[in-house]
Amino acid sequence: MTLLLDSALAEDARRAGALGFVGGLTTNPALMAKAGRPADEVIRELCGLVPGTVFYQLTASTVAEREAEAQRMAHLVPGRVGLKIPCTLENLSLAARLAKAGHTVGMTAIFSPAQVYLACQAGARYVLPYVNRSTRLLGDGLGLVRQMRAVIDASRLPVEIIAASVKSPQEAVDTVLAGAHHLTLPLIVIEAMGQHPLSEQTIEEFAQAGKI
Repeated sequence: MTLLLDSALAEDARRAGALGFVGGLTTNPALMAKAGRPADEVIRELCGLVPGTVFYQLTASTVAEREAEAQRMAHLVPGRVGLKIPCTLENLSLAARLAKAGHTVGMTAIFSPAQVYLACQAGARYVLPYVNRSTRLLGDGLGLVRQMRAVIDASRLPVEIIAASVKSPQEAVDTVLAGAHHLTLPLIVIEAMGQHPLSEQTIEEFAQAGKI
């Protein structure tokens, strides 16, 4: 199980990398826009700040352009850049070609177990459901994760869930218990997961006892 950072900001990546237990990073077009710099430049920098795979989401308007974009971005830092591809029928076909060529492919914007089944058949390495967004739009994001995990387990293919759109420490834990293999979280959620008021209280009590 790997924890990834969901951000395209260099400062977030530095802080996450310094923790020593964040093993990758995901970006999306909205996060890349916040970085305010060319995508090639941002992805290269992020690869130098965190270990593991750094995922870039394809945005070109046609399949041919997305395929060229995929080749360009994947070769920026060989072996380090994963390709996030929004799940449509034509993009599943694109994913199959990229996976056969040896690229790390993750299908994103995925909202049904049926899409997961096709992603498995296309050779995707990862599927990235939006947990909180699915709860808001479909009613039960955690239930969707459970169904997706059941489809993957039934397929017996090496496909794993990277759960995204996770907004709180409790939702992160619930998502893991629902069957996600990995989480990608904003830095604020990662930091919040490491804190608890009772931990601080206990530390202070021990500190006071040590002064006696």
